[in-house]
Amino acid sequence: MAKLKTGRHTSAIKAQRQSQRRKSRNTGLKKTIRAAAKKVIAGKAAQDLKKASSALDKAAKKGVIHKKAAARKKSRLAKLVNKAAKAK
Repeated sequence: MAKLKTGRHTSAIKAQRQSQRRKSRNTGLKKTIRAAAKKVIAGKAAQDLKKASSALDKAAKKGVIHKKAAARKKSRLAKLVNKAAKAK
């Protein structure tokens, strides 16, 4: 493909399209993580923790967040759930 009249290379245009796609995907995954974490904090249930852990693992697998950040968040949520379970 030839260079466009505007002076922008086709590779730059494609890179922009890709980054927009990635941004929307990442935003969606981050929203899922936040919603799941809020459910765990509000309900402090083991079932919610399982869903949040799964969401964090998927995000780490796809490179949305770092794998150690996911592990840290999972650990903190688990600690919260365990603390609530002991209090009962």
